[in-house]
Amino acid sequence: MIAYISGKVTHKDPTLVILEANGVGYEIHVSLYTSTVLPKLGEPSKLYTYQHIREDAQTLYGFGDLDEKNLFLDLIGVSGIGPNTALTMLSTLTPVELRQAILMENVGAVQKIKGIGSKTAQRVILELRDKMKKAGIVAQAGTPNYRMTVNPVRDEALAALVTLGIPKAAAEKSLDTILKREGDELNVEQLIRLALK
Repeated sequence: MIAYISGKVTHKDPTLVILEANGVGYEIHVSLYTSTVLPKLGEPSKLYTYQHIREDAQTLYGFGDLDEKNLFLDLIGVSGIGPNTALTMLSTLTPVELRQAILMENVGAVQKIKGIGSKTAQRVILELRDKMKKAGIVAQAGTPNYRMTVNPVRDEALAALVTLGIPKAAAEKSLDTILKREGDELNVEQLIRLALK
């Protein structure tokens, strides 16, 4: 199995990158979370990988850090969760948010992920909650958790900041700090300006 690939980014889409290493371009599927932390085209990068082999295809999945890769491996170990579904889960919620949802038994948060129904969400929580607790991972107060309420102004500002090249995790933290301090009265432009300061 290929544990990781180091090379330069030669192509980058939101969910697919090509990493060139020693003259070979590796096509690697990534989550939106990993995509936001990847460097610009032509710059060096390192992706931890998982190689999925089927009769009709071989697919590489890449992760910006081992934490995300380990969570991906836990997810595909759950009955009914394949690599593409696991990648969708990690594209919808960050690894921290997904772990918090599982540890806090937040079925609604997991179920909001595209392609995840109520039974699958319950199965993910049931199979992974105790495994995470045994590994010493605990739900912590103050840790970002999945928001059940939708804030369209925040979401639009976040999309704009990510488009401008700001890592998603950093943009989310900045926006949440501003909204906590300033309240919900800000419009999208005001929120973006404050986040860029």
